[in-house]
Amino acid sequence: MSSANPAAAPDAVLVVDFGAQYAQLIARRVREARVYSEIVPSTMPVAEMLAKNPKAIILSGGPSSVYEEGAPQLDREIFEAGVPVFGMCYGFQLMATTLGGTVDNTGAREYGRTPLHVSRTSSTLFEGTPAEQPVWMSHGDACSAAPEGFTVTASTDVVPVAAFENDEKKLYGVQYHPEVMHSTHGQQILEHFLYRGAGLRPDWTTGNVIEEQIEAIRAQVGEKRAICGLSGGVDSAVAAALVQKAIGSQLTCVYVDHGLMRKGETEQVEKDFVAATGVQLKVVDAQERFLKALAGVSDPEEKRKIIGREFIRVFEQAQAEIVAEAPDDHPVEFLVQGTLYPDVVESGGGTGTANIKSHHNVGGLPEDLEFQLIEPLRKLFKDEVRMVGAELGLPEEIVQRQPFPGPGLGIRIVGEVTKERLDLLREADAIAREELTAAGLDRDIWQCPVVLLADVRSVGVQGDGRTYGHPIVLRPVSSEDAMTADWTRMPYDVLAKISTRITNEVKDVNRVVLDVTSKPPGTIEWE
Repeated sequence: MSSANPAAAPDAVLVVDFGAQYAQLIARRVREARVYSEIVPSTMPVAEMLAKNPKAIILSGGPSSVYEEGAPQLDREIFEAGVPVFGMCYGFQLMATTLGGTVDNTGAREYGRTPLHVSRTSSTLFEGTPAEQPVWMSHGDACSAAPEGFTVTASTDVVPVAAFENDEKKLYGVQYHPEVMHSTHGQQILEHFLYRGAGLRPDWTTGNVIEEQIEAIRAQVGEKRAICGLSGGVDSAVAAALVQKAIGSQLTCVYVDHGLMRKGETEQVEKDFVAATGVQLKVVDAQERFLKALAGVSDPEEKRKIIGREFIRVFEQAQAEIVAEAPDDHPVEFLVQGTLYPDVVESGGGTGTANIKSHHNVGGLPEDLEFQLIEPLRKLFKDEVRMVGAELGLPEEIVQRQPFPGPGLGIRIVGEVTKERLDLLREADAIAREELTAAGLDRDIWQCPVVLLADVRSVGVQGDGRTYGHPIVLRPVSSEDAMTADWTRMPYDVLAKISTRITNEVKDVNRVVLDVTSKPPGTIEWE
């Protein structure tokens, strides 16, 4: 099993992940500066990192102390290879200790917003920024002496060395987190490192992605054929449009009606996407197959893996049918998927960190997969995918569609998936979507999963009688890329209308609750 990933950009930055909650955010901020970035685990050998020929390296923060037994380390070679390096928080302290500076556990902890005193406002990092600026700190150890050859450029009330710079060796570091919005001038500092310290150009665009992928896809597929698993969501739609631009009629899209879609979506896919792209579409009715495979299963990881497995089996069936319909044509050897970078990261890929949850198109794929994968969006965040879609000319109603998971409503039912529960959830979800659209909130909310707590019942009163019904959870969130998210503060009257309609119109539901958890600690989906 193999996949086609975005080709390395001319000016690529490696973000070395030391287990920081913000590693993905660093990569996002670099891309906002129009420089391509990629996350690698701190366990990757330095020789392997350098073999990627990065134009710069950023060392993330992390939860460890540099002096703890088993704390992540890096070979000194990384600082002597001539590649510009920027250390943040733990990465800053690791740079300091590796190069002969001093980091102490003084008990001078700093967490949250902290005033930074910049002593060299004309330095590479801080030029054009105020001498006093708020930054976001999260550390227990503190750097008391910079390595030889470094200039201290900032401090705080309790930390004497909060930033240092070595222009000769192009090595830079800050004790705080410039990637978070609470560090007011953080993006400016990061861009100073990229443009001034590392000499990079802000020339990575969605146009680069399209050109690189078209070239890579054509080289991989040749004269053979591919099928694309089309869900109707923006990810698979953009992936399909991109691959079609590369190989045209060699692509057939397969829409699997697994019975886990929201109300009216199957019809929308058959009509809107085909009208927008003119792609060849094959619809497979697999509702009974999926329900049978999911019968009796409540564990969310097992559900995801079953759905991923059944998707592939259906695609293999579709492959055989497509070949049978045109036996003299070239073989179908490739499967196109709308896999995104957050899918890879959360499935434990690319960072060396824990598996948060298996995405059906990553951790849920069967080992005996017969297709070669084409995943042109695998290194992109959601907002970047939308930009690619717009660049390809897809209509706004497809490009701006709220995200919907590949496993569909199967992971929005907490408990066993049955046809009755799916029908119930479909009605509740349709009501929520109708009211959000009527209130003009579609563009303000990143996503609003509607979740059925199928294994939970609560007492209610409906029609002057006691009921024992299911709760429905509303999960409206705001986000840029799904790596972090906050719950959306929706108007109370809209929430009230959704709740009233659901409890009045949906059988066996007598309670609607609101999820007000951010990500982290919660994920956007419940399962």
